[in-house]
Amino acid sequence: MHFKRTISIVDCHCAGEVDDVIVGGVLDPSGCATMYDKLVHFRDKADHIRQLLLIEPRGRPAICRLFDHGKRGIPTHVRGNIICTATMLLDTGMVEMRKPVIELLLDTAAGPVSITVDCENEKCTAVAFHSVPSFVFVLDHPAEVPGLGTVSVDIAWGGMIYAIVDATKLGVKIENRNGPKLIKIGERIKQVVQQSAYVPVHPENSKIRGVSILEFTEPLTLSSTAEFTAVNTVVVSPGRFDRCPCGTGSSARMAVLHAQGQLKVGERFQHRSIIGSSFECCIEGTTQVGS
Repeated sequence: MHFKRTISIVDCHCAGEVDDVIVGGVLDPSGCATMYDKLVHFRDKADHIRQLLLIEPRGRPAICRLFDHGKRGIPTHVRGNIICTATMLLDTGMVEMRKPVIELLLDTAAGPVSITVDCENEKCTAVAFHSVPSFVFVLDHPAEVPGLGTVSVDIAWGGMIYAIVDATKLGVKIENRNGPKLIKIGERIKQVVQQSAYVPVHPENSKIRGVSILEFTEPLTLSSTAEFTAVNTVVVSPGRFDRCPCGTGSSARMAVLHAQGQLKVGERFQHRSIIGSSFECCIEGTTQVGS
């Protein structure tokens, strides 16, 4: 049988979310100086690849790809994919597992990310990374949502521009049984925020603008081990959840918590997903982004 093209993919898993990493069959686009340029190329000139991999009969629309997050738009940075990519590189032997702790530098459309991978018995056991700086655009931005009234929205950057909403203020708990309701409400809120007069623009890349995704949260609590804990879920258009705690969402959430005075530099933060998996997070320091 003759095939017009073959794309090689390694299926990976991160805290409940399935991520497919493309390792062959997609050429490196020419004339691109940065990873963001490559993102724009695939978004504007080669979207047929995304559609091939995400849309049935060959694709799986519920799966998060290395260069896609749902069926609308390509994100600048997805932390679960970073974890999966690092794991894939070492577990498949594409990068030699020479010692118990491996350090990698992965370039992304949002900037370079340094990664530390713990290895044991020729397998990756844990992945940690220093993310791009996260920051808040605005706190308590009012969104007039039909049927809900005024919804308070925090808008922050964590590798993507997030609209962050406290689900408890809407009378909804982040649980699987409330999934359809959370998705319906989340899509409505995001649409209102995207159509509002306020448009957040990344201070170092003006092409990164506007809210692209919505995150529901619950209030911060202190666990029995004296560690801050919170539940979140990210609504991925057109209608599903990120099953893992979401890395970019965790970073954006920490930026908001720090701006609110709830989380200090060096304090540990456990971010849990709607299915109960968790990421161990920490603010390592502060810096300034833009002028």
